[in-house]
Amino acid sequence: MVNGDGAHEHTEEAETKQDGTAEADGGEESNEQEVIVIQDTGFTVKIQAPGTEPFDLQVSPQEMVQEIHQVLMDREDTCHRTCFSLQLDGNVLDNFAELKSIEGLQEGSLLKVVEEPYTVREARIHVRHIRDLLKSLDPSDAYNGVDCNSLSFLSIFTDGDLGDSGKRKKKGNELEQIDCTPPEHILPGSKERPLVPLQPQNKDWKPMQCLKVLTMSGWNPPPGNRKMHGDLMYLYIVTVEERHVSVTASTRGFYLNQSTTYTFNPKPANPSFLSHSLVELLSQISPAFKKNFHCPAKEKRHPFERIATPFQVYSWTAPQVDHAMDCVRAEDAYTSRLGYEEHIPGQTRDWNEELQTTRELPRKNLPERLLRERAIFKVHSDFAAAATRGAMAVIDGNVMAINPGEETRMQMFIWNNIFFSLGFDVRDHYRELGGDAAAHAAPTNDLNGVRAYGAVDVEGLYTLGTVVVDYRGYRVTAQSIIPGILEREQEQSVIYGSIDFGKTVVSHSKYLELLEKTSRPLKVQRHNVLNEKNDSVELCSSVECKGIIGNDGRHYILDLLRTFPPDLNFLPVDGEELPLESQRQGFPRQHRHRLACLRQELIEAFVEHRYLLFMKMAALQLMQQKANKDTKTDTPTDNCTPAASQAGKELEESIPGLAQAKELAETLVAEDGSDPKSREVVLNACKAVGSISNTSFDIRFNPDIFSPGVRFPDDSADDVQKQKQLLKDAAAFLVSCQIPSLVKDCLDHSALPMDGATLTEALHQRGINVRYLGTVLEFVDKTPAKAQLEHFYRIGISELITRCAKHIFKTYLQGVELSALSAAVSHFLNCFLSSFPDAVAHLPPDELVSRRKSRKRRNRVPGSGDNTAWASLTPSELWKNIASEAQSYYHFTIQCESVDQVVEKYNLQKTTLLREISVKTGIQILIKEYNFDSRHKPAFTEEDILNIFPVVKHVNPKASDAFHFFQSGQAKVQQGFLKEGCELINEALNLFNNVYGPMHVEICACLRLLARLNYIMGDHPEALSNQQKAVLMSERVLGIEHPNTIQEYMHLALYCFANGQLSTALKLLYRARYLMLLVCGEDHPEMALLDSNIGLVLHGVMEYDLSLRFLENALTINTKYHGPRSLKVALSHHLVARVYESKAEFRSALQHEKEGYTIYKNQMGEAHEKTKESSEYLKYLTQQAVALQRTMNEIYKNGSNASIMPLKFTAPSMASVLEQLNIINGIIFIPLSQKDLENLKAEVQRRQQLQELGKNEEPTEDSPLELEDKIPID
Repeated sequence: MVNGDGAHEHTEEAETKQDGTAEADGGEESNEQEVIVIQDTGFTVKIQAPGTEPFDLQVSPQEMVQEIHQVLMDREDTCHRTCFSLQLDGNVLDNFAELKSIEGLQEGSLLKVVEEPYTVREARIHVRHIRDLLKSLDPSDAYNGVDCNSLSFLSIFTDGDLGDSGKRKKKGNELEQIDCTPPEHILPGSKERPLVPLQPQNKDWKPMQCLKVLTMSGWNPPPGNRKMHGDLMYLYIVTVEERHVSVTASTRGFYLNQSTTYTFNPKPANPSFLSHSLVELLSQISPAFKKNFHCPAKEKRHPFERIATPFQVYSWTAPQVDHAMDCVRAEDAYTSRLGYEEHIPGQTRDWNEELQTTRELPRKNLPERLLRERAIFKVHSDFAAAATRGAMAVIDGNVMAINPGEETRMQMFIWNNIFFSLGFDVRDHYRELGGDAAAHAAPTNDLNGVRAYGAVDVEGLYTLGTVVVDYRGYRVTAQSIIPGILEREQEQSVIYGSIDFGKTVVSHSKYLELLEKTSRPLKVQRHNVLNEKNDSVELCSSVECKGIIGNDGRHYILDLLRTFPPDLNFLPVDGEELPLESQRQGFPRQHRHRLACLRQELIEAFVEHRYLLFMKMAALQLMQQKANKDTKTDTPTDNCTPAASQAGKELEESIPGLAQAKELAETLVAEDGSDPKSREVVLNACKAVGSISNTSFDIRFNPDIFSPGVRFPDDSADDVQKQKQLLKDAAAFLVSCQIPSLVKDCLDHSALPMDGATLTEALHQRGINVRYLGTVLEFVDKTPAKAQLEHFYRIGISELITRCAKHIFKTYLQGVELSALSAAVSHFLNCFLSSFPDAVAHLPPDELVSRRKSRKRRNRVPGSGDNTAWASLTPSELWKNIASEAQSYYHFTIQCESVDQVVEKYNLQKTTLLREISVKTGIQILIKEYNFDSRHKPAFTEEDILNIFPVVKHVNPKASDAFHFFQSGQAKVQQGFLKEGCELINEALNLFNNVYGPMHVEICACLRLLARLNYIMGDHPEALSNQQKAVLMSERVLGIEHPNTIQEYMHLALYCFANGQLSTALKLLYRARYLMLLVCGEDHPEMALLDSNIGLVLHGVMEYDLSLRFLENALTINTKYHGPRSLKVALSHHLVARVYESKAEFRSALQHEKEGYTIYKNQMGEAHEKTKESSEYLKYLTQQAVALQRTMNEIYKNGSNASIMPLKFTAPSMASVLEQLNIINGIIFIPLSQKDLENLKAEVQRRQQLQELGKNEEPTEDSPLELEDKIPID
């Protein structure tokens, strides 16, 4: 199969293809014709634009003509054109036609770029495009969090591209010295944590000024008589040379007219410089413009620094940025440009229709699924952006409520076809469930439900687009609107479920049929409840889940807040006892609301756990039966149903291998219950594990158990009892299995949280809700190996404290009016972090405070409290509140009255706390050094608060096929089939790009793995190129100091070193260390790895003393977190010994190597190769030490005329340093002989040639393209 991957969005990937084959034998993932379809061979066309040489462009048949337009607008010599058509033999091509449908278009066709007359719309698009080109290097959009821009700093550390820069030049024979000393604050043991280096300033970022002003003229719109001369609009421009000009945009292009600021004279000036493009006009009238304007494509910057991310990423720090005049930005802010309407006919977008139509796209084969997933993803990211913008407008008071007469908290809004509601308990809807606290929790629960139903993706069942936005202390839910729902009362529309929490309930056969399909994957049990007339009604979801048929005839479900069963540890029910495991930990506990439910991950883990138990029980009984058969006595097996948990413990001991259990159980299933014996075995096992079926393993939950107001019919009493037991078991499972397993994973370092976000992720992966954080910390506190969990405990405490602070901050902000916002935020941060004991708030100056306060105050907008109560907050009061919040929400005791006590007691860093609270609440602060510890003045002033951003939660649609390829690739790599793995992952990368576009977290993971494979297979430049993309992407999509970004920097440094770019490798490692210090401090197991890397590189460049500081720090940290007897510690000792050897301090070297030798000997035994290596090295060190001593004696004895044996002081070879680097980074090479490598290269070349030939005709089926010679693995 030929992979003529010629589409432009893949040009990046086309270079990275190791060889041009698609994986045809992917077995279940793909069948052959599918892969061919997406990889239709490309062809080349010639393009001729006015005033430029024709150039070749590779295109693929699926592309639309529009995509060629986009390429031309991104190309350097044509980037200033927007209004043109493409013509083939004088015929204009339709923008939305696929290339394969155009007659006569083939390899080598010539397409002409023809300038078209402007319309008002085209002229606006042109001005906007030119403004974007002028702004493309300016980072202010990234700081302001608009248009999906975000920051990236990698290029500062790699000096642009990672080509040959950073290689050490050979001077004669000497390597030139490179400066390796890091700034003081990066050295081990340094206590200062500066903030400014977080955003190093780039010289190239001061973009050359091309124009002073480009704005719409006050003479717009053209009067009628000028409209009839073709005037579309007028622009006002001030050039760098201070020349003020007025420009007419006409149908024929742009020209100078004779108007001035105060007189209107639309006649062309002389000369008028009429040009089709504004850039051509400006280049003629302004030499500075001509000199400074160049297309961003010329920039050395990597395209990944500029491409928009799918969802907005906000930065919590920013420098003071100059606010420049910008007509397009100003216009955007004040026109009703809701969701890029100027490109879409029909003004506003019908979000619901778009979201649902994309779901209905066909999905029978791979190309269809790709198209569908791409459409779903795109609409979701657009919807999330529009919803965020709308939610902010609502809270800022810029949207009129649909019920303006009601009080603020009850108002609802519609903007841009999106419905917005505030997270308050309106009309006592949630009174029984915890009032406002429940109303605040319900939207996120609902979002989790939407996510779960969306992932199951049942045809014919629709959910609403849902985004939850937290902004300025308010929680806003944004939802797409069901057609027709606003015209009718809710009571009439709901035909399934209940609108009053189960007092009245209705059902509907079509809904039951649709929901039945989701019940197995979501583990929801079909059940009956009683309605107000005591009739039994059948449901297949919780009662709150409502079914409404829209005017479009689609079946919608909404209010999915109880998709998953309740969490009994946080739901005390009278007369119900929890299992002992829960009671021992002090459960059940009172929670703020009654909506606490178990996470989907927990349900999955619990069912998996029960399945193993089921297998073991069945196997045990079969073994007993076998034994009984052998002894010919048939003992009845009725008494074989002990309580599941008990059984589990006994079975653990009684069954040798799970494999056998599975085998036995599979034989059971295979006999399909014809044999009464085996049927009985299954029945018993089913009963024991609480399966809802008696003939097979099937566990599902009834989400309505323990819902107040829901009643069950008498005939299901038995069932309800079983369900209650199941819920209790699940709650106990969380406490007795999941929390200990998390702690165990942290002990053996398979889970390595570095900050609050990664800690939360680690909890969530195991199905533990964050409300268990206090319980987790207490569990850690009681663990014998507590010292080895210090990093985890510290991150947990700081997460707990900042979350409590966030809860308090939320209500604190609700009472603050807009003009006092920065004063209020800085005051809160002072109370939270500053050592200054009496922080005083700065109230806004009197002259701004309105005298007319007493006027009628009913129609307030949500975000406009005007009280000044916030100003009376004091640090001691805030910390009291934090402690009581920790107690009441997390049931955890913090005995501290001030920030300094907390920092002292738990060994926290104030910068870390500042980062955590800012990220959680959306605060953006000025990047400068803050003096938190001054007792004389507060750390923050209101000038330091730059912005407050929304915190957005939304659904992330997945690229399923790509993900399967990725997983198969990973599996292949783990089995050692690197080449096949590499191909599958390249394929996954293509598919990811197809669905997500070029920027996405999952593409980042894909690139990282590819880079690692390239590296292992010896292709260092390729590894560098892929890893560079991974770093850029991680910075842009996750954030510049996200733990993942830190890891990516470390990988990139390794590949730089292997590529001989030593100074770059060091810069990258220093950057990683700085970020890690800021995010979690020095005391973290990952720091040992980082410091070993730095130490090794420094050793390689002969900076021995510096190298020792890092390696000894790594040794200390490894000893603390892995225990003094660990192999990691042995390796650390060895690395330190090597540096001492290079310094010729043999006594110290011997001392460390002996320590290492002892560990190897005790752990691995005398015969192990590691022990032997260490013992050899000890001998060598001893010889060197003796030789040195002899020489010294000789010198003492004979003075200057001593005959001195030349001693070997060797600088380590780069190869030996690289070998150690690979070992500590866990990279194992697969030795390839030279012959294998040559075969591989020849094969790749052969395929490339085939590709060149086979652009038009597919190679015949039997051409043996598969590599026969697999990579040999030792």
